[in-house]
Amino acid sequence: MNKTELVDHIAGRTETTKAEAAAALEAVLDGITTALKKGDEVRLVGFGTFSAKHRAEAKGRNPTTGAEITIPASNNARFKTGAALKAELNKK
Repeated sequence: MNKTELVDHIAGRTETTKAEAAAALEAVLDGITTALKKGDEVRLVGFGTFSAKHRAEAKGRNPTTGAEITIPASNNARFKTGAALKAELNKK
């Protein structure tokens, strides 16, 4: 499912226009992004938790040449599934 399909799904489930659904989705994504940039976690009970994790600078190798390279430090988003989502995904 891509973003357009998700907007269509939201619009159909909430009986709103695609424009309103797209605006709502953008607001949610913006809220999550803003919280993660501040270093906060976003917990959606039953669904999961979004968090930001810092990765330190590391040494690596170029697979083509074998030359040693420095992989720069970066911040990355993480997602840990909640119990209800995990249970739903594992139903037989």
